[in-house]
Amino acid sequence: MEIKLHPKQSKAFKSTATEILYGGAAGGGKSHLIRVKPCALAMMIPKLQVYLFRRRYDDILKNHFEGPGSFPELLSDFMPKYCRISYQNPPRIRFANGSVIHVCHCQHEKDRFNYQGAEIHVLLIDELTHFTEKIYRYIRSRCRVSDKMKIPKGIKLPLVLCGSNPGGVGHNWVKASWIDNADPFEIRQMPKEEGGMLRQYIPAKLQDNPSLNEEEYRAQLSGLGNPYLVKAMLEGSWDIVAGGMFDDLWNPAVHVVEPFAIPKTWRIDRSFDWGSSKPYSVGWWASSDGSDIVLADGTRRSTLKGDLFRIAEYYGWNGQPNTGTKETAVDVARKIIKMEKEMQFNVRPGPADNSIYDVNNGNCIADDMARAGVRWERSDKSPGSRKNGWELMRQRLKASIERCDPGLFVFSTCRNFIRTIPVLPRDEKESDDIDTEAEDHIADEARYRVLAQSKSVSSGSVIGMY
Repeated sequence: MEIKLHPKQSKAFKSTATEILYGGAAGGGKSHLIRVKPCALAMMIPKLQVYLFRRRYDDILKNHFEGPGSFPELLSDFMPKYCRISYQNPPRIRFANGSVIHVCHCQHEKDRFNYQGAEIHVLLIDELTHFTEKIYRYIRSRCRVSDKMKIPKGIKLPLVLCGSNPGGVGHNWVKASWIDNADPFEIRQMPKEEGGMLRQYIPAKLQDNPSLNEEEYRAQLSGLGNPYLVKAMLEGSWDIVAGGMFDDLWNPAVHVVEPFAIPKTWRIDRSFDWGSSKPYSVGWWASSDGSDIVLADGTRRSTLKGDLFRIAEYYGWNGQPNTGTKETAVDVARKIIKMEKEMQFNVRPGPADNSIYDVNNGNCIADDMARAGVRWERSDKSPGSRKNGWELMRQRLKASIERCDPGLFVFSTCRNFIRTIPVLPRDEKESDDIDTEAEDHIADEARYRVLAQSKSVSSGSVIGMY
């Protein structure tokens, strides 16, 4: 089989790593690589079992079985003598030596159990960030190779090859797993709890794919308008995503500020989103009364009455995206009290996830925390409040830039807010909502606080009071 690849694709094709993420920017040629690699291996290795996943079945057909460069075109010279394509549901590509490329989808987390009995020799995932970490880990656990397989020298199996752009419900965990704490092209031996494979990230940009008219494609991407979206698609920047809930407004130069001394006349309160197996989030907020502030460098800066500053946070995660610590409510309350003693502020109760008031076996989380000394107010969970809250957060982020109305700012020490908020994806079916499978716990907690302030304004109360 004659293989035609561009230099960056060749690096990925020949890599000795066994768990590869290829991609980043739009137009980097990841789909072609994901088709060529399994075809070559399937012809070389008898009885090879290849599984190609996308989250939705229709996307597999459109991206891999239709148009130029698709499987039918790629294998046209080999059919029907060496391989055949079966268009049953789902499609399969069967080779004369017994190898098979299975075409799969896994839209919901429960769908992962459909592959419980699979023996996967080569796992291909197109658009990895469209999947949750739970789905990926489970499917990867099906990767295994029998000692009876005849594997040519120089080929390592099992193999995982993924392609993806930034963005999507899995953005944070993919970024943490491949992009953070490792240099591009670096091959790392992962511990057993992380799969034990040789992991590598190979970045691909538009200029790495000479098959495309770079000038024309670059112009199309530049038409997105927002410079941060253009940067994500052209450069494969994992610090921002295209099409998210807040990425078109988020500007770190505006919204992130260095900590400063909070004026004594400002109101300080906190908000809370409960989690156990998933993270919990506590945010501390300072609401301006319109007085000036003095920044760390000594410069004086004016504020608008009602400007909201996130001044501190405590995020209950174990260091892995979207994974909680399973602490008790009392333990969380004690940590809150400890932090507030260190802050030396008069902190008032703010809105919390109403689920903490649910009574189970005669107890509820709110009562447990109250007995430990931490009290909360109920959050706004009225009909339409969720979408309304996201819109209010967008309005505040925009106001931070335009400075006509009270804005929303965050201290640079609130690292998990900065890590998660800008990359939150919209729900595929409800564009005015956030995908609930994303790491949205800080966003929910911040939404409760913004809604509470808005409610106080609409009722005629002083801004920041409720």
